[in-house]
This record gives sequence, C-alpha cells and structure tokens, in this order.
Amino acid sequence: MATKIRLQRHGAKKRPFYQVVIADERSRRDGRFIENVGYYDPTKNPAVLKLNVEKVIAWLDKGAQPTDTVNQILKKEGILEKAAQAA
Repeated sequence: MATKIRLQRHGAKKRPFYQVVIADERSRRDGRFIENVGYYDPTKNPAVLKLNVEKVIAWLDKGAQPTDTVNQILKKEGILEKAAQAA
C-alpha cells in the first residue's frame, strides 16, 4: 500500500482550510485516510500550520511520500531536514 501525506480540503466555498492526513494514494482527496497529523489554514495572515512532527517523521521513515504542496510546506517548516537527520 503506497501512502501519501496530503491535504484534505474542508471549509466553506472560497474559505478553505486543510487537514494534513496520511492516506492511501488510491483514495479520493477528501475520502478515507489512515491518520490525521495536523492542519493548515492558508486564509489567516500569516498562514497557520499545526503538525504533529513526530508522527510526520515516523510516516516519512515508513515510506510515505508527501505531495508537491505538502513537500513545500514541510521544507518551509524544516521538517524534511529533521527527518533526514533522524534517518
């Protein structure tokens, strides 16, 4: 089972916020997920990001691949560097 770290959209029209989830790559964007590891709210200024870093690093070690957007967010927060050091 290939897993992805992806954003799951919630909120009203034109007012999105996202849950950061671990999901099977075959599941729909807003469908079934394995674990919720945080949230991201881009509508706030500055954008709000709350992640359980230990869980994200654990899933990266297990082979979960972040999507392009999540990859940019993780790089910006320095989490990918922490995961590389932990490995």
